Amino acid sequence: MNKTYDAIIVGGGVNGGSIAFNLAKRGMKVLLLEKDRLASKASGAAAGMLGAQAELDGEGPLFQLARTSRALFSDLADELKMTSGVDIELVNKGMLRLALTDREQQEHHRISEIHKQNGELAELLTGKEARRREPALSNEVIGAMYLEKDGQVAAPQLALGFLKSASALGCVIKEYVEVHSFHFSNGKVTGVTTNEGDYMSSNVVVTGGAWSEKLLMKISLQLKMYPVKGECFSVRTEFPLLSSTIFTPGCYLVPKKDGRIIIGATVIPNTFNQQVTLEGIFSLMENAKRLVPSILLGEWERAWTGIRPQTADGLPYLGEHPDYRGLFIATGHFRNGILLSPITGEVMADLIEGKSPSIDISSFRIDRSTRKNNPIMG
Repeated sequence: MNKTYDAIIVGGGVNGGSIAFNLAKRGMKVLLLEKDRLASKASGAAAGMLGAQAELDGEGPLFQLARTSRALFSDLADELKMTSGVDIELVNKGMLRLALTDREQQEHHRISEIHKQNGELAELLTGKEARRREPALSNEVIGAMYLEKDGQVAAPQLALGFLKSASALGCVIKEYVEVHSFHFSNGKVTGVTTNEGDYMSSNVVVTGGAWSEKLLMKISLQLKMYPVKGECFSVRTEFPLLSSTIFTPGCYLVPKKDGRIIIGATVIPNTFNQQVTLEGIFSLMENAKRLVPSILLGEWERAWTGIRPQTADGLPYLGEHPDYRGLFIATGHFRNGILLSPITGEVMADLIEGKSPSIDISSFRIDRSTRKNNPIMG
């Protein structure tokens, strides 16, 4: 069996899938390796918010990357549906970022001005106006910022859409294949060693989310990154309670097409523990009840966790290894892995082809915050 490829992707989440899809679309022979089940970690656990404006204040390189990626979703939804038959369930009904205090309302005024200066839409609402738009909101809501362009997708379906589309275009995908080390020659990557043998390529992309650092430390590259546990739960309601996604820094409610509402997410840093705690779910229930009291009428569905990769400066890593040519890294997306997946795939495919990406990614370079020792060759 031929074990040589144009590119090897290490990690079968939404960003690994996006990179594989973009490379396969450009005619490259691609192998994707996942040590577990495909999209079984953060990608499968995410609520699917596309909150470029709700989560970011409109300034800095991450916002520019996020809004560029958000703009790709409409065409991407059609493309993935046509290529793989997967519906990513894109919903463009906007997002309401709620204010429960005067301080939060003042912050909305500040953020909305920045968004408008950057050419984005951001409409300030009173509490009454917000309830007119979403009658289920509580009387504690004193104001809101309506973000028309922020939407949502079904996160597991997005990951599946990328992966199935990549497969349809010729990408070879293997589950339960763990990469143990890399092969190098004259400062360039030549392949990987796995639990089922060696695979060879002059381009290897590490996109293993919070688990990326463990693998990269084998070549003495220590990224300033840490895992963040997030707990979520979902309910079903007899009649739709919400049309827009509801967002506050401590809690969000995402209404899905199938009648579910996803409520998330806790933020517990520096742990890979995937247990769902009563404390975490109880805090989310209290926050959700405060925002939408009738959520209590919903039928309990399930609870779960995801482990998200966060970096010390809050920016993802996107680029080529500073010392080894052909070894690329795409990780550290934290809460924005779903939102950033389209642009991540395009950017990384450009870099592998030796092209300059359409957007400036210098702020996301790998060597901005690394500590390197003597390399250990695989």
